[in-house]
Parts: sequence; C-alpha cells; structure tokens
Amino acid sequence: MNDLAAALGLAPTLTFHDIYSLTDPSLLALVPRPTLALLAIIPMTPAWRALRATEDAVHPTYAGCGPSEPVLWFRQTIGHACGSIGLLHCLLNLPADTAATAIPPHTTLASLRHAAIPARPAERAQILYDSDAFEVAHMAAARRGDTAALDPSVETGMHFVAFVRGRDGHLWEMEGGRKGPLDRGMLGDGEDLLGAEAVGMGLGRYMRLAEEAGDGELRFSVLALTAATAGSDG
Repeated sequence: MNDLAAALGLAPTLTFHDIYSLTDPSLLALVPRPTLALLAIIPMTPAWRALRATEDAVHPTYAGCGPSEPVLWFRQTIGHACGSIGLLHCLLNLPADTAATAIPPHTTLASLRHAAIPARPAERAQILYDSDAFEVAHMAAARRGDTAALDPSVETGMHFVAFVRGRDGHLWEMEGGRKGPLDRGMLGDGEDLLGAEAVGMGLGRYMRLAEEAGDGELRFSVLALTAATAGSDG
C-alpha cells in the first residue's frame, strides 16, 4: 500500500505499518502513534454477509456531498479496486492539519479530493473511473503486488474496510461496496484508532460476530496509517 500511496502523491512523512495484534501491548508498542486510519482486509464470512445485508436494508443510500460532510466516501464501481478505494478512504479523511503537509498540491490525491468534495456519490465514482492518474497508479501497484492483481471475473471473498476519525469526532467505517459510510459512534477526546475503545467499536465487532456465530477465529490483516519512522515498510 505504501507504493500506491506514494504514487498518488502522499508525502513520505506518513506510512502504513503492519499490525500484528490488536490487544498485545508489546506488539502495539511497535506502532508509532497516533494512528490516523486503519485499513483492514476481512474475509467475507456467512455471519458478516448476513450482518451487512441487515445493516444495508435499514440504511438509506448515501447522497452526501460538500465540505460539511464528516467524511469523504467513494462508491466503488471499478472492479477489484477495493484495496485502492480503501486506501483513498484512509488518505482523503486525514485531519486537516495533517493533510495540509501530507498531501501536497498538484498531486493526484489533491486533485481527486478537490473534485470529489462537491460531487454526489455517483459523480465521485465517475471521477475515479475517469481518472487516468488513479488507474495508472492502481495498475502499477497491482503489478508489484501492492494490491491484488486479479481477473475481474474472480470473486476474492476478501474486503478492504477503512476506519477513520471523521471531522465530527466519530469513528466511521468506510467501504465502497456498501450503501455509504457507517457511523460507529463518538470517539473520546484523543482516542487513538488503535485504542481499546476504537477497536471495540470497529474491528472488535467483527471478532465478536465471528465468535458468536461459531465461524471460528476471524483471520484478517490490518494496516495502520501513522507517521513514518526509519525502516518503515508497511
């Protein structure tokens, strides 16, 4: 993901780190803080599929736009680009003070953000679809193995889900294949996205769901977006 982020224009001051545990203090201590966003790769279990269907049935299709939105969400219409969409959800929902230096002007990220903010979700999806710079970066990353390079006819069974702090202080779950962004509740002041509260409201829900449904241990991967350190390679 770091290659793709760099190709889209993210400054080297931020990077994605692999997360090896959500609960082990010694392993969490290896991750620079604060954590600005999480990007999880989660398998589509029967229990999660049922939960998604239940949630989506009661949520209206998202139609938000404009600078007052708490988060910037993209509907996915490009086949097997869920990793790249998840990356955009992490990078384009950075705190304003961080984004000011991490996303330089005239980069692909800056251009996409500028075009997307006033656009409705369908228009945003078209902006991504029509972006040659986004397509080139996505395909180059796929060839390097930075995102899955798959035939569009192949069903992977894996989904990339981003977790970000919105401008309203809430934890938002972001996935382009849903009906819109999902508000998971208010975070405490200074609460880190790898903190116990945020994990419990986000990824912890899926871990509990898998356990209650008898799906066994839920195996997933997580990347954390943080400040870069020497030797970072997430």
